[in-house]
Amino acid sequence: MSTDIKIKKGLDIKLKGEAKKELSNASRSKIFTVYPEDFHSIIPKLSIKVGEKVKAGDAIFYNKFASPVSGEITEIIRGEKRKILAITIHADATDSYKDFGAKTPSNLAEPQVKQQLLESGCWTFIKQRPYDVIANPANSPKAIFVSGFNSNPLSADVTFALQGKEEAFQTGIDALIKLTDGKVHLSVNGNDSFLNNIKGVSLHKVSGPHPAGNVGTQINKINPVNKGEVVWTVNAQDVAIIGELFLTGKYNTERVVALAGSSVENPKYVTTKIGASITSILDNTNIADNSRVISGNVLTGKNVGKDGSLRHYNNTITAIPEGDDYELFGWTKPVFNKISTTRALTFSWLTPNKEFDLNTNTNGEHRGFVLTGTYEEVFPLDIYPMQILKSCMYKDLDEMEALGMYEVAPEDFALTEFICASKQPHQEIIRKGLDLMLKEIG
Repeated sequence: MSTDIKIKKGLDIKLKGEAKKELSNASRSKIFTVYPEDFHSIIPKLSIKVGEKVKAGDAIFYNKFASPVSGEITEIIRGEKRKILAITIHADATDSYKDFGAKTPSNLAEPQVKQQLLESGCWTFIKQRPYDVIANPANSPKAIFVSGFNSNPLSADVTFALQGKEEAFQTGIDALIKLTDGKVHLSVNGNDSFLNNIKGVSLHKVSGPHPAGNVGTQINKINPVNKGEVVWTVNAQDVAIIGELFLTGKYNTERVVALAGSSVENPKYVTTKIGASITSILDNTNIADNSRVISGNVLTGKNVGKDGSLRHYNNTITAIPEGDDYELFGWTKPVFNKISTTRALTFSWLTPNKEFDLNTNTNGEHRGFVLTGTYEEVFPLDIYPMQILKSCMYKDLDEMEALGMYEVAPEDFALTEFICASKQPHQEIIRKGLDLMLKEIG
């Protein structure tokens, strides 16, 4: 069964530096890093110590959070109150894998599929709404959502990244089908992809501007989350990793990453693994001086710098100019080289297909919320964005519930943050609101 969904509200941010569809292997990273903060709301309890040897798939902290490669634990970095900030692994020249046994998902019951995912570390790829945290295996979701395309600026093309992994993706879907009594929803945005032929899913053809590719937008239009309900979400490349686990019995975190951005000399796709150092991914690719290197896309990614690592859920490394310069009286002059949803002294609307070379400058200072009505122009969810942001700020749990907090995640507010005249940190506000609800309501 296939349905068509047209998203009308949104904004496509066209930036220079899109990755060319040329795939190469990144250099083998000598150091891999696991960041517990990637697994939001989880307090890690170490199951390894410095100097210990691990295989890919071995648990490194409770509960079953696995090492992406084989090697030796070289450092455990701690912060205030001995909080674990990062675990570094000196990788072997060639990975050795813990064998979890190849299995056919269609022949397994739900508890057996869950056990395989939990023991291998693949459960971390399954997130839930509400709260946008790792799914609770004790729950049964009413549906599972997979977005087969990414509409974020400069993000990796999902179909290209999954070339050669068609069987693994189908097997991953077969495993997800076992985890819910409801449907597994797969969203695509074209007819030229193998994703249109995946079996066992409810297929949705989604069109429109960003955030059409966000799974939160798709949930809102297909099967919204109400109080007491749970849905799970999985990234498309992570579905293939789950599928490979069942096909081979190995926890193989290999993924295709788009190296993109106007500061990248030769934007391209590379094959690497989760936790790999940015320097190994860059390899011989030059990055312009005074650039910000982001693990993820420019709207929701994390600033990691050239010395950072690929984070657990990211499929893109983006480099754009650092916005540390200031334009004198810039707000008084006509603007041709920036994107804006307003037509007041800005002219990006005259060139809708132009690719812009934007930097990280916010072009303004933090101030109180201004009622402009612009949020609603780019926010396709059936939710009042201004009101839900304010309810998070003054911590009114009843109002947050009534306004639809159960189905949102920080990434759903990335566009409203981008166009915000008040320069408010929308994603941070939503994250704090979700954490409050998780603590108080559970």
